[in-house]
Amino acid sequence: MNYNILLAGFGGQGVLFAGKLLAYCALMENKEVSWLPSYGPEMRGGTCNCSVCISDEPIGSPLVTEPNVFVALNQPSFDKFIGKVKAGGKAFVDSTLVESVSDRADIDCYYVQATQLETENELPKGANIILLGKVLEATGMFSDETVRKALEKIVPASKGWLIENNLKAIGIGRAQ
Repeated sequence: MNYNILLAGFGGQGVLFAGKLLAYCALMENKEVSWLPSYGPEMRGGTCNCSVCISDEPIGSPLVTEPNVFVALNQPSFDKFIGKVKAGGKAFVDSTLVESVSDRADIDCYYVQATQLETENELPKGANIILLGKVLEATGMFSDETVRKALEKIVPASKGWLIENNLKAIGIGRAQ
């Protein structure tokens, strides 16, 4: 297993949370992992991205410059990073907020109306996790059991109800 993942969007879309969830899933399965957030000073509403490396081998650098898995939650992120996806990689795009379609034939692109599905299923701030569900399904990266264990670690007890909401979002994404 060797994933160099880049998740990108606006601050407040849950980019860092989605990356953290992947990192904790990797920890649950005793993988080598790094999680590197990057965001501008404007935070909420500004651009934000997160590099996550998951491997069976030691990781040389936590910075992902050529992702083999890319998640785009908005148009500016799609525009900035789609050209950097490694040939043979996969791109996952929230097609509710991203109007562009990649013309690259050397990568697999998955377009999911994550923000629309978030609204239809009454899962506020769930588009990131819906898209993550599609990532998990398309890559076979982690099981739902591993995701549940990771969520139990990162969701505070005072917000425990969010675990089931996130699992529902993962299921919706997997079904797309």
